[in-house]
Amino acid sequence: MKARRRTGPTDVVKAIVYERDGGACVRCGTQQDLTIHHRVNRGMGGAREEWINQAHNLLLACRICNGWFEDNPRKSYEAGWKVRRPQLPGEVLVRYTDGREYQLTPDGVRSTTVAAAR
Repeated sequence: MKARRRTGPTDVVKAIVYERDGGACVRCGTQQDLTIHHRVNRGMGGAREEWINQAHNLLLACRICNGWFEDNPRKSYEAGWKVRRPQLPGEVLVRYTDGREYQLTPDGVRSTTVAAAR
């Protein structure tokens, strides 16, 4: 039997995202039933872009909010929880539960910016 190709983030990247997001959902702040959310969707079978599973494209979200992102795309795009192609996740700020918007980097750094350039 052929081994399945891994299309998700590595355990190391998941740990980086968990640490960066404080072990809580970026939308509601709960620490229960958490999952990794892709800001730019992977697509069927996973995407080939190297950055798709890097920390700046990933958020920690509870399962309820992860579903909410899909059910409320307009608000999700406005808050940076989802990103439309051809934009790259590092170009779009993300709103966290503290009400601030942050720039995310591939190595897992989250920083505030003075100008909100979307």
